[in-house]
Amino acid sequence: MTDTVSSLFESALERYKAGEEPEKLIPVFQDICDRAPKSSAAWTCLAWLYLLSDKSNAALKAAQKAVKLHPQDAQSRVNLAVAMLETGQKGVREHVDRAMQFIMVDSDMRDEVKQNIADGMSRKPDWQNMERVRKWLFEASE
Repeated sequence: MTDTVSSLFESALERYKAGEEPEKLIPVFQDICDRAPKSSAAWTCLAWLYLLSDKSNAALKAAQKAVKLHPQDAQSRVNLAVAMLETGQKGVREHVDRAMQFIMVDSDMRDEVKQNIADGMSRKPDWQNMERVRKWLFEASE
């Protein structure tokens, strides 16, 4: 990512953390993805925002790109698993299992995924598919 795209990414991330609505940030992250199409972090964020906004098909496409760009990222795998559940796709367990492998060896990644899931559940209460993935990832390993 160039400095401009990098600063745009950081600024958008801060806006999200400050509580800005996902729908308002989708165009910002889409622009970042257009400018830096090989940024797995940007695609991961875009997928997350789509999931929070009930745009499951768009989330699925963004999550697939994120996983393709960075297959070892647990959050990308979590996003993909949730998007697959929400769109009725098969093969979800493979991505959950891969995410579990990554978080079991990397405690920082584990903490980040746990925080992101908690954030998602607070922004979108009763998110059943996210709760399913959370249980698969954390209740089996605790």
